[in-house]
Amino acid sequence: MSEQPIRIAIVDDHKMLLGALTEWIRSAADDIRMVAAVASWPELLTHPEFPVDVVLLDLDLKDNIPVSLKLSTLKTTGVRTVLMSTYSEPAVVREALAAGALGYLVKSEDAEMIVEAIRAASKGESFISAELDLALNAGEVGGAPKLSAQERRVMALYGAGEPVKAVAFQLGISDETAKSYLKRIREKYRVAGYDVGTKVALRKRAIQDGILLQGD
Repeated sequence: MSEQPIRIAIVDDHKMLLGALTEWIRSAADDIRMVAAVASWPELLTHPEFPVDVVLLDLDLKDNIPVSLKLSTLKTTGVRTVLMSTYSEPAVVREALAAGALGYLVKSEDAEMIVEAIRAASKGESFISAELDLALNAGEVGGAPKLSAQERRVMALYGAGEPVKAVAFQLGISDETAKSYLKRIREKYRVAGYDVGTKVALRKRAIQDGILLQGD
């Protein structure tokens, strides 16, 4: 864990959701400090705490400012962005990621996954919710699914024979988060046409996909 808390801001024009998200994140992680929760883009830019480390930005803000412009503005100020949306159109997601978003979450994600997305973004890693990844990779059966950096770490440790508790401990995440990563990994492989339901099958796949070395 980094010693300095990750300073985040949330921009969402849905007041109830803004309040719920703020509470969720505050109670879910002590390495994340919420410094701003605002309802509009101008409020973010003029906030005394701006620039922050990571912004959770609602993609559906009704302000007619193109998301690509928001992303490039944040990028030039050194802010990393995770987009949130109520929908998961693959074309929209691809466009957002191409424009520089590091993460993309559907608002129905649980708090643990939102926290993981913030942590990943703060390290410059991308994070896409499992639901979206499945939509993005639909039809690409036969290839290895695209795993996030953290999912690859979980798969490598678990595939190397570590129990879930040890995987969680080594990565500094909760047992529940480690379990939900494994669930996502298995789901991604299932959609790609591979069954990694058992630990042996998952290990074999991790070796085949270069996530785990034969001798590990």
